[in-house]
Amino acid sequence: MEIYCIEDFKVEYEKLISKKSYSSLNQDIIDYFFGKPFQELCSGTRLNNNDETPYIKKRLGGRGGFRVYFLLILKGERLYLMFVHPKTGSMGSENINDESKTYLYKKVLSCIKFGNLYKVEINVTNNTLVYKREQKH
Repeated sequence: MEIYCIEDFKVEYEKLISKKSYSSLNQDIIDYFFGKPFQELCSGTRLNNNDETPYIKKRLGGRGGFRVYFLLILKGERLYLMFVHPKTGSMGSENINDESKTYLYKKVLSCIKFGNLYKVEINVTNNTLVYKREQKH
């Protein structure tokens, strides 16, 4: 399985992990998204009714943790991280509104089409996420 993200996710992630109170986000993402069978990633709240490309909101780290929005492409086993936000703390917020969900969905589809993505991998030396700009082939 390959994991990618759009700019919105990368920017928000980097902002959050710079705060001590959100330092668990890095490990929460690694634990949930990496090294799991692809089918296990289908759990969460479905935001669309498409079985081939489910758009999912997933709770990480319990009730007061984080919400991650992502798209799965079952054919080809690709996952696209779209946005993350904490539920509590100085940067905490309620779930994003429907307009924002629609914006993210349209944006990720456009980013996939035009190759405007980052490939997300784990730096095994320090167990952190690494983002590599993808080039459209």
